[in-house]
Amino acid sequence: MCYVSHPVLPNESPLPVETSTLSVTSLILHASLPVQLIMLLLGGLSVVSWTFIVGKIIALRTAARYTDDFERAFWSGTDLNSLFQRVQASPDGVGMERIFQAGFGEFMKLRRQAGMELSDVMDGTRRAMKASAQRELDTLDHHTSFLATVGSVSPYIGLLGTVWGIMHAFLGLSTAGNATLSTVAPGIAEALIATAIGLFAAIPAVVAYNRFSYQIDRIALQFDTFAEEFSNILQRQAGRIG
Repeated sequence: MCYVSHPVLPNESPLPVETSTLSVTSLILHASLPVQLIMLLLGGLSVVSWTFIVGKIIALRTAARYTDDFERAFWSGTDLNSLFQRVQASPDGVGMERIFQAGFGEFMKLRRQAGMELSDVMDGTRRAMKASAQRELDTLDHHTSFLATVGSVSPYIGLLGTVWGIMHAFLGLSTAGNATLSTVAPGIAEALIATAIGLFAAIPAVVAYNRFSYQIDRIALQFDTFAEEFSNILQRQAGRIG
């Protein structure tokens, strides 16, 4: 038995061979200039978002630790005057310590003024603690609005890059003689990378924003509860002294 090989005729062409492998890096490098600029913008937003996320995680953990430590010291029965002096000597205190310092300092200042009614003293003390709590919450809430903006805008920026890239790819095909899937696929893939980068920037920002908002709301509730309880303690003490 003999086998006869089929020769390749002159007018026949061999099967197409893939000359290059598509990768994310090559797609980004070969994208059109507007799409590359959009990708660069989204990458910058992602870097800034992650910087704020890491910083906010550290800040919230620090605030929670200081709050827990101060609450243990406050409810342990420590004398308020000695606790006030200790808080004043701590310049790096945050959160509830600052609220206590503002409230007790205002209370002592108003009590020294002659002719002040107890209701006026307590109103001034509550206002001082409320203002201090708002300053602490504003500090904790700093940059969270940026995360919300990145989370809501980044997918649309990526979609803009995708639309532009697909439009650019089809305009290029209009001048080509033969449009096949192998000629269309790279241009569409380059355009879709923009949407992927937009989602990569948006998803962590949205998750972080929701998480941080929940943690800040919990801290705000702790501040409000402490301010009310501390006001009641001061009012009882002022009533006994008076």
